[in-house]
Amino acid sequence: MGQEDVGSRSIFSWDYVLWEVRLKLVVAGFFIYLGVFFFSHYLSSIICITYRALPAKEKVFWNLTATRGVFGVQSCVAGLWALLLDPVFQADKVFSQQDWSWFTCLIASGFFLLENVAVHLSNVVFRTFDLFLVVHHLLAFGSLFCLMTSVQSGHYIPLMGMLLEMSTPFTCISWMLLKVGWAKTFFWKANQWVMIHMFHCRMILSYHIWWVCISNWNAVQENLGHLRFAIILTGLSAVTIVLNPYWTYKKTKQLVCPIDWNFNDRPMKNGSSQKLNGKPVQTKEL
Repeated sequence: MGQEDVGSRSIFSWDYVLWEVRLKLVVAGFFIYLGVFFFSHYLSSIICITYRALPAKEKVFWNLTATRGVFGVQSCVAGLWALLLDPVFQADKVFSQQDWSWFTCLIASGFFLLENVAVHLSNVVFRTFDLFLVVHHLLAFGSLFCLMTSVQSGHYIPLMGMLLEMSTPFTCISWMLLKVGWAKTFFWKANQWVMIHMFHCRMILSYHIWWVCISNWNAVQENLGHLRFAIILTGLSAVTIVLNPYWTYKKTKQLVCPIDWNFNDRPMKNGSSQKLNGKPVQTKEL
């Protein structure tokens, strides 16, 4: 056994049959990404003038966006590895599992648990409600939570669900640059084009997941059970029919008309539009 194998075993080799192991990794994922949230707040407070001038609601959204961006990187690495490189998942897309996929999916469950807590708390505290975001995170957590209730469930479909987060890092960059007033720069526009392309890739990937489910219908149903299969199909239907088309449309429209859709549809002209002491200001500083 090589040194790389020893390192891999020390990181991913857990007894995933045990409930306590699965719960500990979900909790670990929750606190890892909670740490990312607070680190984003700490770092942004030090280096970003725009961040310090934001109201509390937008600061929370800023840090959630950064946290989602980090999770998107994790999801892309894991999803692409399963889709293109891992021979076990290439051979069997229904029943296959790996130690690394167990670890990844449980950590991801912790992230979506944090997302649901944060979204609902924000809705209560700031009296807001984003139906699409609430549905997205609820279905995502429900799909991954299925792994905790059955140690026999295959991991290929959940990993492809995680790969749908491929657009998240670019969404994070887009929104932050919008806020600091770089919406007219070449870098923002280039990132926007890549992000729109990622949303188109999300559509193609959702069709691939449908293909896996339909072509292995009985096997997937047997592997997941009727309830978990119904939850996954509900989430996949919502992503395919509503969320992907809606978000693709919104991001494409944003390329032509840079607008902060999340906060009062404020246009971003030469700089980020904010209000300090009731007066609008324009700023390009970080």
